[in-house]
Amino acid sequence: MKILLLGNTGQLGYELNRTLLSLGNLVALDFPQVDMSDPDNIRSMVREHQPNLIINATAYTNVDKAESETELAKAINVTGPGILAEEVKKIRGALIHYSTDYVFDGTKGDAYIESDKPTPLSIYGETKEAGEQAVQSVGGAYLIFRTSWVYSMRRPCFVTKVLEWARKHETLRIVDDQISTPTWARELAETTTHIIAHGKDQFVEYVAENSGLYHLSGNGSCSRFEWAQSILALDPEKETQVTKELLTASSSDFDTAAQRPLRSTLSCEKFESTFSLRLPYWQDVLQLAMQS
Repeated sequence: MKILLLGNTGQLGYELNRTLLSLGNLVALDFPQVDMSDPDNIRSMVREHQPNLIINATAYTNVDKAESETELAKAINVTGPGILAEEVKKIRGALIHYSTDYVFDGTKGDAYIESDKPTPLSIYGETKEAGEQAVQSVGGAYLIFRTSWVYSMRRPCFVTKVLEWARKHETLRIVDDQISTPTWARELAETTTHIIAHGKDQFVEYVAENSGLYHLSGNGSCSRFEWAQSILALDPEKETQVTKELLTASSSDFDTAAQRPLRSTLSCEKFESTFSLRLPYWQDVLQLAMQS
């Protein structure tokens, strides 16, 4: 099987690049080799490599900047995935694409299921929802995995930022009204790889049988404040922290360009029943991630 991985230098892409190596002929690309804002570049890349499977780990993810770079966010998050779906369908391959809990407004009061109507609050959320629709409208063999609060120890993210702040500031203020589930990029990559390995040489047929949108995130939920508490407690170099006080704050206390959903926990029951897989509890995984 020939796999084309796009976005191999990002949080998730880096981990996928490691886990996919054993599955076949892996071609891993990122900008500038592939420009997800350039439709012609995307088409020529797919036609050149003729993959059996495309894994799209690229995205425009700067939530606040997307409010002013709307066209670029649309090109990368909407047009690009749609073109990938079109091209891979022509060569009878399969596509795996990732989305986000930010397609919801966070007002449900309970964990979201796949059939809940998206109501994004930001341009980022709008473009990710439209990207889902672009892939779905093409059809073919595809899997869309909505995930939440993805982090790694190798790229800038909430975990690395909290560790950085803890070495600079005696007092940290972290919002306690944003609730979802941290998802370690490595767990997400390993789960994706397990699904591909399960399908083996009939992977395209396997995806076609199970094509659709699935929620895939860590188990459990927490606020960003609780997440920060765990990060500081599990810090393997705790002696270098200067933070003495961790205070709660409200999202409204911070002036951000984009609005975030307050409670965007995802129910993964559909994924678990379909693929017989379940990601571990977020706090157990965080401890493992910070020791790796």
